[in-house]
Amino acid sequence: MYFSDYFKVRPQVIEKYGAFNISLVADLPLFIDPFLLFNSNKKKYKKLHDNIIRYLRFLKDKSITQQMTPGLINAWYRFPEVKQIWFGFTLTGNNGSGLGRKFAIALHENLSRIFGNFGAEEITKSSHLEKLCLIRDGVGRDNISDFTTNLIREFLLAYTQTFARKHVTPSLCKNVTVNKVRFNYTTETWERGQYYLPWREKDYVLLTPRDTLTKENTWINRTDLIDDFHYIPDAIPNDQLRTQINNYFVKILPRKSSRKEERDAAMRTIMNFPQLIDYYILRKEQNGDKAFDLSTALVSRSKRLYVDQFKELIRLLKRSKFL
Repeated sequence: MYFSDYFKVRPQVIEKYGAFNISLVADLPLFIDPFLLFNSNKKKYKKLHDNIIRYLRFLKDKSITQQMTPGLINAWYRFPEVKQIWFGFTLTGNNGSGLGRKFAIALHENLSRIFGNFGAEEITKSSHLEKLCLIRDGVGRDNISDFTTNLIREFLLAYTQTFARKHVTPSLCKNVTVNKVRFNYTTETWERGQYYLPWREKDYVLLTPRDTLTKENTWINRTDLIDDFHYIPDAIPNDQLRTQINNYFVKILPRKSSRKEERDAAMRTIMNFPQLIDYYILRKEQNGDKAFDLSTALVSRSKRLYVDQFKELIRLLKRSKFL
């Protein structure tokens, strides 16, 4: 049922390596959070985040200087789900929908129209992929995680290859050619690569470091943006801008407003004053240590539920007449 079972590796070995002992029956509801890469003390993670932002800057430049044809949209914006990590939302198996046309168009429009300063922010410490997904419904943590996973796939392949060479029986591994491993900025095309990987039922399997994962929303997310709306203007040092934002919000808010109307007014204000998003992200950066503590607790809880307790349930069922 789990990586450790199928590939005959003790769970303690996987845990010591820093990876999550994934289920090979169905995706687990965990996600890669790009903020954990940005805020990490590990240089290799910070470099991964820098590479993500570099690719997004490339997309932004192209959105300004080049007409986006359907072919380029497919080549540069659309990616299949990296189902081999076994994380995400599915009832059975590990086949997700990946990043389709809706996400591609939303990302392209946000880069070219709404966030013209992406890659050159002056308020936040860094650019963030999550920023591009804050103003659209239906672009959530699974999309962000899928996009992040595709852009760090080369790292995950090498990470798993190193483990496989040391700990997995050769008869359970295979040399695999993988598409879209790294982006060549000279040819502006995705390149493939070959890796030695654990192999199961006509496909390879990837391990993911636990300290890149979260269970709930990514640290930078749309729900928190709206919930924290009333605190964000207070962080703006420009009195005139702060007054304009507050006046606009009060103007569009019905006198006897419901909670939904307040949230809608907050989102309309954010759309009219996109600077608010940078100040929200700055607030998240300043509290970045809490992101690691929260994700660590959630992933540990998930391990107890989806791995430890499930294994105990299986043992109990085997002792009964159920199986």
